[in-house]
Amino acid sequence: SDYFLASKSLPWWAIGASLIAANISAEQIVGMSGSGYALGLAIASYEWMAALTLLIVGKYFLPIFLKNEIYTMPQFLEQRYGRVLPVLMAVFWLALYIFVNLTAIVWLGSIAVNKVAGVDQNVALVALGAFALLYQLYGGLKAVALTDIVQVTLLVLGGLVISYLTLQEIGDGRGVIAGFQVLTERVPGHFDMILEPDHPFYKDLPGIAVLVGGMWIANLSYWGFNQYIIQRALAAKSLGEAQKGVVFAAYIKLLMPVIIVLPGIAAVVLAPDLSKPDEAYPTMMRLLPPGLLG
Repeated sequence: SDYFLASKSLPWWAIGASLIAANISAEQIVGMSGSGYALGLAIASYEWMAALTLLIVGKYFLPIFLKNEIYTMPQFLEQRYGRVLPVLMAVFWLALYIFVNLTAIVWLGSIAVNKVAGVDQNVALVALGAFALLYQLYGGLKAVALTDIVQVTLLVLGGLVISYLTLQEIGDGRGVIAGFQVLTERVPGHFDMILEPDHPFYKDLPGIAVLVGGMWIANLSYWGFNQYIIQRALAAKSLGEAQKGVVFAAYIKLLMPVIIVLPGIAAVVLAPDLSKPDEAYPTMMRLLPPGLLG
């Protein structure tokens, strides 16, 4: 209870911040901004649907988990279906975390460090992994949650500043609103939320089917049954605190397209010749003044 659930002592603001920080790591920021560069605002459907999904999780899932004193999702499955299925799930998720999630997160994080600070990418890979490992091993979930509060504050405020600076740059000093108007005029196709069948990225986001189809399964799985996400809410002082934390996270999710996707779309105008879409966000970060960039 102490190590994995922070002694069940987390207040709502720590839960909300930790949920978002766990969600918007390097693969989210660099990858989603790159998707904004390639296909536009339609990628934000993940973010806005996540806000609604969080409300469903808070209302219907969390009361069951907390009432039954669930620590892990395999434990929940074991109470429902016996011993075999939770072992399969645990092995599957461990493999997925190690070979897909963590590799992508550390790789994309090292790209950002390399582009912004000029540090060798291999050195950045090892340093990022070692730093994260040390504070998690030492302090458990409480150390992770406290670090997440700092991280999400920097990510949200820094992201808003980057969006502001990119729009200022596009508006040629005439203000953010003028910059946004110029951006919508220069790349109008990047502001379509529902992609048509003839769109080159239709296979990635198949139009209205995204909103009524499979994304609900992915969202409910991710926000409701993904151990490293839901663990934050399981560490709440009470059900009320857990639900307030989830609602707080949902409000922050509504801001994510402005923080992450908008700089990617702005990069289409400011840096149209990037070799890879994933370079969009690190390139826009260079607009930050020294000190703030660090």
